[in-house]
Amino acid sequence: QVQLVESGGGLVQAGGSLRLSCEASGLTFSNYAMGWFRRAPGKEREFVAAISWGGGITYYASSVKGRFTISRDNAKNTMYLQMNTLKPEDTAVYYCNAGTANARAGPYWGQGTQVTVSS
Repeated sequence: QVQLVESGGGLVQAGGSLRLSCEASGLTFSNYAMGWFRRAPGKEREFVAAISWGGGITYYASSVKGRFTISRDNAKNTMYLQMNTLKPEDTAVYYCNAGTANARAGPYWGQGTQVTVSS
């Protein structure tokens, strides 16, 4: 059974940084493009960033481009999201996704990790 487990969320002041991790099991991680999505209070879940199976191709939502960096370590079955210059509008539950394609979600989800940015 596929499991995606996020970690690294928390409370940070505006302008600060956090690094999220997503550890995968139950699938051949290196075969899957991966992505991050988020859901802010009262809003729909939205695409944040994605990375190809080998890590050579990345793409970002315009709202986070230049501030967030997605990466992966296939030897550790883990994906990361480095978030810098955080803004209060980045406050959301962040979800790891496996099988992401063209900013569209794949079939597997983590349980989410809360990121709260105070002003």
